[in-house]
Amino acid sequence: MLFTLAAAAVVLLSTATSHVLHAQARALSRSDSVLVGRILLAEDARSASDASIAAGRSHTDARVRAIAERAAERIRDPQFARRDSLPAVTPNPAPAVYADPAWRLRLRGLTAQRNDCGALRTALNDSVWPVRFRALALLSAPCASDAGMTALLQRWIDDVPADASRRSVGNVSWHGAAHALVALARIAPSEARSRVSKLASHTQPELREYVARAAAQLSDTATLRSLLRDANANVRALAIESLQKLVGHTDDERYLNAIDDTAAQVARAAALALAGSPRADVAARANAAHARWVARANASARDVRLALLAAAGRDSGEDIAAPRFASLPSRAVPLVLGEVIHVRVTMDAASGGGSFVVRMRGDAAPMMASRVLDLVDAKYYDGLKWHRVEHDFVVQGGGPGSNEYVGLSTFLRDELGTVPHVRGTVGMSTRGHDTGDAQWFFNVRDNLRLNRDYTVFAEVTEGIEVVDGILEGDRIATMRVQRR
Repeated sequence: MLFTLAAAAVVLLSTATSHVLHAQARALSRSDSVLVGRILLAEDARSASDASIAAGRSHTDARVRAIAERAAERIRDPQFARRDSLPAVTPNPAPAVYADPAWRLRLRGLTAQRNDCGALRTALNDSVWPVRFRALALLSAPCASDAGMTALLQRWIDDVPADASRRSVGNVSWHGAAHALVALARIAPSEARSRVSKLASHTQPELREYVARAAAQLSDTATLRSLLRDANANVRALAIESLQKLVGHTDDERYLNAIDDTAAQVARAAALALAGSPRADVAARANAAHARWVARANASARDVRLALLAAAGRDSGEDIAAPRFASLPSRAVPLVLGEVIHVRVTMDAASGGGSFVVRMRGDAAPMMASRVLDLVDAKYYDGLKWHRVEHDFVVQGGGPGSNEYVGLSTFLRDELGTVPHVRGTVGMSTRGHDTGDAQWFFNVRDNLRLNRDYTVFAEVTEGIEVVDGILEGDRIATMRVQRR
């Protein structure tokens, strides 16, 4: 009962505060707007002693006071525990509520049926591919005796088109063959081996990543070693990771060659594979590679630098300070004061087409939202892919390397706020506090456990069904600010 009354009090306080702020929504003077900008910059720099914070906390305008108070708390506490007890800067609408599509409920229910071959067989014939993908991921040896199931997987693999670069709405190109290949390697290894060899030279790089996964399942070191020379960096990195698990330091010479790769994910995988190597030349090679990555001054290359430091036997504290933004993005002040800005994301026709619209949540994350808008204006995201698609968790992408380890060269600071990670919200990818890499992730279900660590900077307002339909490797055609 005490919790209920306290929660009600917070809601009433927040509602009353929002009405006061809304009634007070006069235009700020130029000097007040400059002060707001200084407060946002102080927060972004994590400068608790900046004079703008104190000036803002004693300001006559409640909005300025709220911005300053929030900035002080975000600087003091990386997890911003007081976020729900501070007044909103402007009326703070809750994100739209989107029901789950029926197919996602079927997908979710498969986890409890993972040992039921009959249920998995039914799911393999589902009307939507994400349910089939989930069934394929759950297939294991006990289902190997189902000849019809094995035959279906073989057919999906053998029917993969030579040019798998295009797909239609609701259909797949390389995806069915890729997931089926890994499943077949688990339940019918003898049938999978020849297909792994054949698909290792397929033109679709994402499919070759699944070839590497299937080869690892089959302990096919010959295929993995051939994939170390693949034209695609993600394939090379996955081949290194898989090979190291199978043969350990037997292939350290190959990893040493890969440590000089210019692709961050490959050099990182090689450095991790060399950890604990008995070779005396590893430290020198790792140190030389680390120096080259330091010279690039790319914040999002932090993972490869740390891996190289470890391979060299050095402490992670020796990593360089990440470069930070120093200027105020142009839309930050208008956004924090309530300006509404939308972005339309149009998918490439070869990825099924369609579009959806997101609203930037500048009320909660004005600096991040404004910097993302600057990237949209610069057409940074045009042509990039959604590389991570977990159909009951998130869709992530918008990185130049289509992986977790290549992003914007300057990190974006966290702006944890009151907007929860519910279905339809858009969060910022990070690999630790204040390491935003400009990659987006869409919550396709409620993921409230992410509230503590990840910033919500936007939310879907139109076209959630298009987001639900994204498949791994689908490409963005354009992102454009909407003029409304």
